[in-house]
Amino acid sequence: MARSLCPGAWLRKPCYLQCDKYKTGVIDGPACNSLCVTETLYFGKCLSTKPSNQMYLGIWDNLPGVVKCQMEQALHLDFGTELEPRKEIVLFDKPTRGTTVQKFKEMVYSLFKAKLGDQGNLSELVNLILTVADGDKDGQVSLGEAKSTWALLQLNEFLLMVILQDKEHTPKLMGFCGDLYVMESVEYTSLYGISLPWVIELFIPSGFRRSMDQLFTPSWPRKAKIAIGLLEFVEDVFHGPYGNFLMCDTSAKNLGYNDKYDLKMVDMRKIVPETNLKELIKDRHCESDLDCVYGTDCRTSCDQSTMKCTSEVIQPNLAKACQLLKDYLLRGAPSEIREELEKQLYSCIALKVTANQMEMEHSLILNNLKTLLWKKISYTNDS
Repeated sequence: MARSLCPGAWLRKPCYLQCDKYKTGVIDGPACNSLCVTETLYFGKCLSTKPSNQMYLGIWDNLPGVVKCQMEQALHLDFGTELEPRKEIVLFDKPTRGTTVQKFKEMVYSLFKAKLGDQGNLSELVNLILTVADGDKDGQVSLGEAKSTWALLQLNEFLLMVILQDKEHTPKLMGFCGDLYVMESVEYTSLYGISLPWVIELFIPSGFRRSMDQLFTPSWPRKAKIAIGLLEFVEDVFHGPYGNFLMCDTSAKNLGYNDKYDLKMVDMRKIVPETNLKELIKDRHCESDLDCVYGTDCRTSCDQSTMKCTSEVIQPNLAKACQLLKDYLLRGAPSEIREELEKQLYSCIALKVTANQMEMEHSLILNNLKTLLWKKISYTNDS
């Protein structure tokens, strides 16, 4: 469990920074009235360890959710360093007063072109964003709604929630106010393990902790169903409707599941558009490949002739997902499929982006894994 920045009882007071701006008309959104007027959006347990990563359990009109605010540095991926809190003075500076809806659409289109690449269907995504921006559903986007939406669009997680809003494994966006947003809560917030007080966590050796995690997992058929969900999410972000997204922190703490053992993403901040990442990492000075890493998992190579990072990420999302699932699935696996499962997982882990016919091999391995798992659990009560 992460150390809390705000230990103690439930907090019933709103986030005054947001509310000052809401009351002066700078920002707006569907959560603003509940946050600042009726005070029916409650902040609960703090889940953060850093000021730049504000996250709380919350309740909005009697529905549980997770409240997030100031989760990323706007338009900036800082390789190998911690993110600093964004400077409030420039947070809601765009669009300016007098900006037309058409001009705002052009701003959003240019942002998407820079983040996602020049794709033919970006206009569809712009229209989708305008629908989300119209928080009060009055058919118009106010200046406050536009400023809030612009700030949120700098955040990869928010953008991904909008793009994948109809996908099963993406948490639903419940609402926003300024750059604060509320998303669907997830019952179980890690693939496995138990939550311990952070003070105790400090003194537990990592090897012993991994052994503890393995002991506290669902039954194997339920683990298989969760694993299938992760494979399906990999499909969702691999060459999706608006390009390829790269999973740059594929760890158990970023993946959860609900009471039906359907996988739900808990933290998508380190899932970034491939075009955006390539542009930011290419030509970066490096001494070795260790200098060409974003998050924990997105690695390129260091060109020793130029001492610059290349732009091609080495390992695809699927290989990283299989690496995470290897121990998770092999422990307790039925004996009749264990050998085949292990073989498929290791073939998956060996996938490289640069391999010939990678996309075909990617699809084949992914489908084979899903088929093997579904065949074993499709007739069980746990599935």
